[in-house]
Amino acid sequence: MSSRPLSNKPRQTLALFSYDWDPIEFEKIRRQWPHVHAGFDLFSFPSSARLAWFDMDRFCSLAALKARVHGARGVVSNHDQFGALCAALLAERMQWPGTSVEAVLACQHKLYAREVLQRVAPEANVPFSRLDMNYGDQIPEGLCYPTFVKPVKAAFSVLAKRVHSRQELAEHTRFGPWELWVIRHLVEPFEKILRRRLPAAGSAHSLMLEAPQRGRQYCLDGYFFDGNYRRLGVVEAIMYPGSDAFMRFDYPSHLPEAVQRQAERVAIRFMRAIGFTHGLFNMEFMHDARSGELKVIEFNPRLAAQFTDLYERVDGLNLHAMAMALSHGIDPETIARAEPSANCASSFVYRSFDRKVTPPRPTSSGLRTLQKTFPNSLLFQFPKLPGQIQRDFKWLGSYRYGILHLGGADPGDLQRRCEYASALLGWPAPYVDDIGGLRDLSDASQPWPTDAAAENATG
Repeated sequence: MSSRPLSNKPRQTLALFSYDWDPIEFEKIRRQWPHVHAGFDLFSFPSSARLAWFDMDRFCSLAALKARVHGARGVVSNHDQFGALCAALLAERMQWPGTSVEAVLACQHKLYAREVLQRVAPEANVPFSRLDMNYGDQIPEGLCYPTFVKPVKAAFSVLAKRVHSRQELAEHTRFGPWELWVIRHLVEPFEKILRRRLPAAGSAHSLMLEAPQRGRQYCLDGYFFDGNYRRLGVVEAIMYPGSDAFMRFDYPSHLPEAVQRQAERVAIRFMRAIGFTHGLFNMEFMHDARSGELKVIEFNPRLAAQFTDLYERVDGLNLHAMAMALSHGIDPETIARAEPSANCASSFVYRSFDRKVTPPRPTSSGLRTLQKTFPNSLLFQFPKLPGQIQRDFKWLGSYRYGILHLGGADPGDLQRRCEYASALLGWPAPYVDDIGGLRDLSDASQPWPTDAAAENATG
């Protein structure tokens, strides 16, 4: 597959399962990269009702028909649950550039990915095993605690949790009939393709155990084109104290360059082993600064859509445009960069860990002031019904009620901006003070102390 120059009229692209960040980013580039959408939202009713009869083969047949009607010549998806695999299947069927089906399966089957990693980079692996039981069965004796349990196939950290006892593991794997129905219907479309294309991996209808890891978490973003690896950057993940829940994502990270190169070597070995030669990917990993150990969490065969805005603010890179280019066999390096608007940027994640407390909704005046003060900010709100919130606590251990993106001149400036913006929203800022509590110190009654030139320079 060779690169070709960008034309004035790029071919139409089919975008699958595009929600949350995707519509915003794709809309920015619609003139350069026209596209048509297919898929449904797993988390919004009545769209989510389609889960009851969803089948990947049937979906891809209908998507292929839609592509022909609209003249699409490429397919993209940043959706972990269904989209990435559907995009690979459709690209294969239509003979378009894309990631191989087997490579997507190998990444998304977390147990099989561990087995491959053990062969090619054992130093970056952790002890792991399949939890050989059905949901609700008796927990096997002889397991070592604490342990980290997660589904063999899942997305969005659903049901991934550190457990400290047999009783805690039993409670975590006990589900009602409705929850079991949802779990089975989320996994079975993947399982059907897996049985046909990568049977050696074994069933994805299972949980697995991993030894808990120590250190800070990072995400290496990159892509392959014509079989060659290229790095985009490394994002640093900061957790809420005492949890495995993300508090914010900082870019660029402060990880030493030597460790970043070490992470790249691991990623390249793994990706080549599974036949990943084309497409965007990210590798989540932990690094323990004291021991120097680097341990892989997982590989994702798609763009981390939440990070596109961070890269665009700091580096002028639009990762969604790069995904479009790859879908047409175009080298992403040929895409022009925008002028950076910040030296650093963060995705701030607002969470509640108290089931009994409902976070306040921002006022209309607060939202207006936020937009006026930080016009380049990006805000998502996730209001949910009480039953949905309780399901979040069961599956995720917390309720994520908002995300805010900001850029800054430096980390200190970015923190001050976040604290002021959080006060406008009525939410605790996702920073931890000296005694471990969330910072809630800003006085939003005072105007933001910056002039227009400084605001334009730092996003």
